Parts: sequence; structure tokens; C-alpha cells
Amino acid sequence: MDKKETMIKAKDLVYEYRKYDEEGRERELIKAVNGVNFQIEKGDFVAILGHNGSGKSTLAKHINALLVPSAGTLWVDGIDTKEEERVWDVRQSAGMVFQNPDNQIIGTIVEEDVGFGPENMGVPTKEIWERVEESLKAVNMLKYRHHSPNKLSGGQKQRVAIAGVVAMHPECIVLDEPTAMLDPNGRKEVIRTVRALNQVEDITVILITHYMEEVIYADKVIVMDDGKIVMTGTPREIFSQVETLKSYRLDVPQATQLAWELKKAGLDLPDGILTREELVEALCHLN
Repeated sequence: MDKKETMIKAKDLVYEYRKYDEEGRERELIKAVNGVNFQIEKGDFVAILGHNGSGKSTLAKHINALLVPSAGTLWVDGIDTKEEERVWDVRQSAGMVFQNPDNQIIGTIVEEDVGFGPENMGVPTKEIWERVEESLKAVNMLKYRHHSPNKLSGGQKQRVAIAGVVAMHPECIVLDEPTAMLDPNGRKEVIRTVRALNQVEDITVILITHYMEEVIYADKVIVMDDGKIVMTGTPREIFSQVETLKSYRLDVPQATQLAWELKKAGLDLPDGILTREELVEALCHLN
């Protein structure tokens, strides 16, 4: 099997900022990211977890060069994000999808919005429309191409926002809590779309979320606390450690939680059950 190429690499990454009081006096220096090292390969689906203030969103903004390190280095597709003259190369390699699609959608018609990024990049008109069509197909929104984004549901808007990023042909998409403002159906739509982009288009996906059910499809999970990486592993390895996750103020998928409680009550169940189907199968084996 071919060795995968590295998409993102962080070495001793630090990001700090100063906090001021109401009078403008400096109060303290905050290390939002503190000595982080990790590597993500091309084509991977990686989930980053952590409670509010753990540093996960700050880390995400480094991947798109919205922030640059105070110390250490972050490379995106081999480019050091501190190189100012390469910032657009970084952003072309790693597209970003934010929590609120309304902040990312600027066109009055869906297809115009999706074509905005490629147009800004100087892509020829014929190719822009080809990219718009392929991107809307990829997120299953082609039939809405002539609609106004204002008439769409939250989940549909977020899929249009993702299409706008996909149209710029990034190798990697960073999604910062993309389902936080959506209802359960909208969340499922978006995660299904993200998984398809990863599996079919081979786009590297970095998903920041606090919905544990979204994490079970990832290849790798990174857990952050207080600006540091405290756990790394597959979803099964991470969710096998329920007590440790709870110490970091994190939940686990519902099936994992129930299996853990049943195991504590004396049932002989394996660690790291992720889905209802796995739980039902494990319970059937007991008989």
C-alpha cells in the first residue's frame, strides 16, 4: 500500500494573545494553543474534540492561515503558514466552513454564491460553471442552483457553503462546528455530505464538533484540553476511555454511554461500542 502524503503538520505550535481589562490595561497572556504536535495525511477524516475554550477552534483557524503561530510551525501541503506571500496558496489548499452559513453565503442565487470563490481566483468563466455544477452535485444541491439561499433550510444553506469551498478545489476542508446551529435532520445532511466528499472525492476533512455521534465515522480523533492535545486515536480507541473523556468534560455517543453503564452494572460487554447496531449485537451475543 502506498504511503500517504502529509497534508498538515504542526510542530511545537503555540498561539498566545493578551487579555486586557475595561481600562485597556494588560491583565494576562493566554496560551490558547500550547506546544501542539500532530500530522494529518491526505485523504484522512480527522475529528477534533474539546470543550469550549480548549483551543480547537483557534487551532482550526491556523490551518486556513486566519491565525499564524506565536511560536512553532504549521505546514499546510508543505507550505509554512507564516509565509505571508503564500497565504492564498494555503487558503486554496485548505478551505474553511464556519458555524453559521449565513456568514459565508453572499450571493442572491445559489449558483452565483458557489461560483464566487473560483471567480475571485481568476478561473475562466467556462470552468467556473463546470465547477459550480460539480460542486453542487457533490453536496446533492444541484436542483436548487437557481434558488435564493434565503429560502433554504439551515442544513441546505450549510451544504451550499460547503459547495462554495469545494468549487475552489481545495485538497482539505476544515469545518468548525458546521452543524452547531442545525436541527438533527440538518446535522445528518451535512455529515453525510462531508463523509461523501471524503470517501468519493478523497478530500481531507478536519471536523471540529461537540456532537459525538458525528465523530464515529472519522479515521482519527484528536482531543484537546487547555490548549494541548491530550488524546489521539481511532474513534473506538478514544471512546473506550469513557472516564478519561468525562474528566475532560466531554460526552460520548449515546450507544457508548449505555454500553458503559451496562458494563458497570455487570454485563460482559466490550469497550468502545460506537453504534446502536453494535450494542444490539453485543447484547445478543450475551444470550
